Amino acid sequence: MQAHRLYLEGEHQTSLGLVLGAFAMQEDSYPIPAIYLHLVAVMDLMARRRADEAREHLLAAWDLARPDGLIEPLAEHHGLLGGMLEAAIKPAWPDDFRRIIDITYRFSAGWRRVHNPATGDDVADNLTTTEFATCMLAARGWSNAEIAAHMGISVNRVKECISKSLKKLGVSSRKELGRFLLS
Repeated sequence: MQAHRLYLEGEHQTSLGLVLGAFAMQEDSYPIPAIYLHLVAVMDLMARRRADEAREHLLAAWDLARPDGLIEPLAEHHGLLGGMLEAAIKPAWPDDFRRIIDITYRFSAGWRRVHNPATGDDVADNLTTTEFATCMLAARGWSNAEIAAHMGISVNRVKECISKSLKKLGVSSRKELGRFLLS
């Protein structure tokens, strides 16, 4: 919980250090807390544009989650994972990805009524999961080409997602996206 709080406060390196320290100190593996720790590591690493390391943590979480169907944590964190589910899970496990997205939509139904505490703006509730993930990366300064390569989609699809999202949110620039994404 402390690592997640630090992530939300923008203290990504400290949060990541806390996660890695927790892994270093554990003697036994407890799947559920380990899944959440790996997901916080993904969030921190994506915020620092270290996608390869983030993928390793996502796949570690996936290895723990998949055998027992513990996919809810992935769905709960979809928006904060910076397109990593689309990049790593969707191509290899499309049926599981669809289940994760179904859970994401059910989970987010209540979340959509929440406001971004930092700005008071509504959380982006009318974006598709792909639009949301694309915008999270755009708000973090990723180029269209970087987003496309990471998510395994075309640059034109990235442009389309961002353009539609800007219209849906009523904003005119990528810089303004961050107000709506809890990034």
